[in-house]
Amino acid sequence: MLTIALPKGALLQDSIRRFQDLGLDFSLFLDSKNRQLQIADPTQTAKALLVRAQDVPVYVEYGQAHLGIVGYDVLREKKPQVAQLADLGFGHCRLSVAAPAASPYRRSADLPPHSKVASKFVHCAQEHFRGLDLPVEIIPLYGSVELGPITGMSKAIVDLVSTGKTLRENGLTEIEVLFESTARLVAHPLSYRLNSHDLRHWLRRLRGQ
Repeated sequence: MLTIALPKGALLQDSIRRFQDLGLDFSLFLDSKNRQLQIADPTQTAKALLVRAQDVPVYVEYGQAHLGIVGYDVLREKKPQVAQLADLGFGHCRLSVAAPAASPYRRSADLPPHSKVASKFVHCAQEHFRGLDLPVEIIPLYGSVELGPITGMSKAIVDLVSTGKTLRENGLTEIEVLFESTARLVAHPLSYRLNSHDLRHWLRRLRGQ
């Protein structure tokens, strides 16, 4: 049976809708009373796993799922050994550097050398500042990173931005965009090469071809 890893959170509803368009129904995951983390489609064609977004590529890489949907931001941060098959065109956001609006910083390069920058995207942040040849200390935070500058623990943050409302409400402003992110379809590389469970068929349908 085809196994699909679906991400909890912001991408879940659109992911489920995309598979519903193909005749696979995993909408039970949207029921607040449901506690199952693995469900089969009523047609018994496929089953889905409900996992943290950051864990989707792990389940795919280790072969527990043949397909998965995950944000490009996770793929850039984790660099998993998975086949990236398609940009699904939803879940638009961007990974940005943000600093207090009242600060003099208007681009990443304005930050003083050896500044502290808070982020849950540690590797992406390190890669960005390394490319600028600007030494900074990345502080890993996995909750509300906006508190870093508010409390004075960091000069700036690197975080996902959608509308920018949360930044504005906390006195922060975007000063640089690292990259844009959307939902991506990924597959286990060997399964895709061997076309296990007719993966190429599902890829064509998900692409609308």
